[in-house]
Amino acid sequence: MAGPFGAETTTDEVLEGVDLSGKRILITGASAGLGVETARALTSHGAKVVGAARDLDKARKATADIPGIELVELDLASLASVRKAADALNADGRKFDVIIANAGIMACPKGTTADGFETQFGTNHLGHFVFVNRIAGLLKDGGRLVNLSSAGHQFSDVNLDDPNFETTPYTEFGAYGRSKTANILFAVEFDRRHKTRGVRAAAPHPGGIQTELGRHMTPEVIQQLVQARVAAGRGDAANSFQWKTIPPGAATSVWVAAVAPAEVVGGHYCEDCHVAGVVESTAGVSGGVRSYAVDPLRAQALWAKSEAMVGERF
Repeated sequence: MAGPFGAETTTDEVLEGVDLSGKRILITGASAGLGVETARALTSHGAKVVGAARDLDKARKATADIPGIELVELDLASLASVRKAADALNADGRKFDVIIANAGIMACPKGTTADGFETQFGTNHLGHFVFVNRIAGLLKDGGRLVNLSSAGHQFSDVNLDDPNFETTPYTEFGAYGRSKTANILFAVEFDRRHKTRGVRAAAPHPGGIQTELGRHMTPEVIQQLVQARVAAGRGDAANSFQWKTIPPGAATSVWVAAVAPAEVVGGHYCEDCHVAGVVESTAGVSGGVRSYAVDPLRAQALWAKSEAMVGERF
């Protein structure tokens, strides 16, 4: 299937006729859902995949049918684990063509990571920020970073003055929105810093998918989701939302990683296997990215704030 691709396109359709032999790809969150499907699809076309997961026993079971996959332990909610995993990969020294930062959590109760960061921002953004930057030297020239985000970025911009909700009221989807906006901004700034050697970064939105990501979706949290979508401009939120299955959900990640031209996706937010346009109000609009999530100055400010929070400069 050469295209055009869209919301219902599957990973296998995106990769039809694509030979990934000789490619080595790292995927975080390779123990369930999108991570497992992404690994399956890429290896079925010849790629060698390294999967990172917090629970290695769970990851082994989930990837038992994926030939040749290597697994490494990575808990994004602990910078000690993040640094240990990055150090092991650097010591190994083998290069990657693509890093897919797929792992994440969504709409969990208020809490903190092992390092005291708000759980969603600390796991979804800061964990990947440190991990990816520490192994950036392993990305081959011409490689790619695929940093998964979400339409949930529309719920909230990052708050650089209060990233840990110390003075502002916590809501599950407000925190999720901050973390997903941060994922896009990280891709924007990583792309700017690395594109001189042909390394490009993009932030795909997989779509709404019923995976383990939604384990905290109680009726109360689902109602909060509807209210957040309305507040974000999606006045039709209660009736318009449709779930994707996992193969179409992973398709945009695969498209960004292995099919789309680098110069097309570099520095952008993508959805349904295309680059999304900027929208300031999503009322009556399906898709799009808010301007604050692709603002290059905002991206640089988040980078500096993130370095200060983790105590490490990149």
